Amino acid sequence: MSPAPSAVRSSRSALPTLRQTAIVTAATLLLSWLLHALTSTPFATVFSRVGFVGGCLLMAYSAAGKWHPRWLAPGAARLFAIVLMAPLASLGTAVLSQGGNVLAYLHKTETLIGHILMVILALVFGLLFSLLAMRNERRANERADRLQAELERNTLERELLDARMRLLQAQIEPHFLFNTLANVEALVAAGSSNAGPVLRHLIAYLRAAMPRLGDADATLETELQLVRNYLELMRLRMPDRLQFTVAELPALAQLRFPAMALLTLVENAVRHGIDPSVDGGRIEVGGQRDPADGKVLLWVSDSGMGMSETAQPGTGLSNLRTRLQAFYGGDAHIELHEQAPRGLRVELHFYPEPKP
Repeated sequence: MSPAPSAVRSSRSALPTLRQTAIVTAATLLLSWLLHALTSTPFATVFSRVGFVGGCLLMAYSAAGKWHPRWLAPGAARLFAIVLMAPLASLGTAVLSQGGNVLAYLHKTETLIGHILMVILALVFGLLFSLLAMRNERRANERADRLQAELERNTLERELLDARMRLLQAQIEPHFLFNTLANVEALVAAGSSNAGPVLRHLIAYLRAAMPRLGDADATLETELQLVRNYLELMRLRMPDRLQFTVAELPALAQLRFPAMALLTLVENAVRHGIDPSVDGGRIEVGGQRDPADGKVLLWVSDSGMGMSETAQPGTGLSNLRTRLQAFYGGDAHIELHEQAPRGLRVELHFYPEPKP
């Protein structure tokens, strides 16, 4: 499990970041140059004192954010540290420059005024930079929290989608098996001489097809091969009444595709279109991609009985529509068209990548 943002923030170093160091260094250089121009004090002397104070304030700001008492908020602790460190750091510059003569040094009115001015500048600039830094940090934390929340939401949505896909897949597999076995039972009951060969082909077909039924990484190529095998099996069962064509689609062969989606449509075409018809019919499976916008169209058409006026969309189509939208987004949809003079054409419309 990834650590929460607050846990990540609590583990920050007590040392300042490179960005903070660079900002304080630039401000120190600028302030030193201004004081050098106003007081005619050598730039090196001014910079050493201002730089020492700036470094002390920066360290105090960072350390207070890491080690602050529980009863004091990090922001308040940082401001308190700046207020406390400003006179101490200024006094430190006097001690470092004068050594044991520091009291005599500060006893002079001119140097004492200069020292007080240094404290005031340290307080003003220290508090100003601290407030700006805390505002930027607060915005960065808010942005990190939003990204973390979005990541968690996307993870939950993906887990929910996977669960729905597994549930839908679990509904399809028994449905397909029961229908296929029912077809074999009909042949046996009718005393057809094809019952034996059909049963042998069915066993071979299921042995090859079953590992693919739950394949989350199925492609359109594997789906089309599954459809061809199934239609070959059905043609053995009714050789005089079923013809079919399954197109080769090399441009779409590696397209990620929900397993058994096309097979469900082909199975419906056999069961509701060709089987009830005395004359049988033809099933065609094809597809294309629109070069203009990339939209994909796949279809299964048959010249069987067509769609009855009283017929209602079944569970299979509803299930397929849900799986299609789970795979390709809400724009994916199914269209049903009556064929002339008879038959039905079912179309799948979707974009390979869901629109944001």
